[in-house]
Amino acid sequence: MPRRALASLLSVAMLLAAGPALACRLPEGAARLADATLAAINAERGQRGMALLDPDPQLTAAAQAHACDSAARNRMSHRGSDGSTIARRVQREGYAYRIIAENVAAGYRSAGAVMQGWMNSSGHRRNILDRTARDVGIGLATARDGTLHWVLNLGSRR
Repeated sequence: MPRRALASLLSVAMLLAAGPALACRLPEGAARLADATLAAINAERGQRGMALLDPDPQLTAAAQAHACDSAARNRMSHRGSDGSTIARRVQREGYAYRIIAENVAAGYRSAGAVMQGWMNSSGHRRNILDRTARDVGIGLATARDGTLHWVLNLGSRR
């Protein structure tokens, strides 16, 4: 399958997530931030001889919906406001996974800053460098107070 641009996947996910049930404020340059984040992730993986991650529309939709939910409530958590877990959120999008992982963050203003934070956290670093991960989805949303919320979904299909 040809590599798809994360920016176009993110745009579709943002439109879906910004429905009437949940107003989603997107950061300026959201697609550029998502692309830069993916480039940083793949640079870390590439330096270690690992497979690069491909953007996945279902993981992206799940990540974007969770970022919107997090920003709307200005709370960072792996649990959604409806009680959902990463497993449930990606299943809702139709992603049948063999492995699934999620990194969340809030307050970072750039892809480099969020990557530094994630790479300095053992659990987040482990997710990014999981050799079994093949797919990625990135979601970004802005809370009313301007806090930027980040969600990174990593997985491999069954």
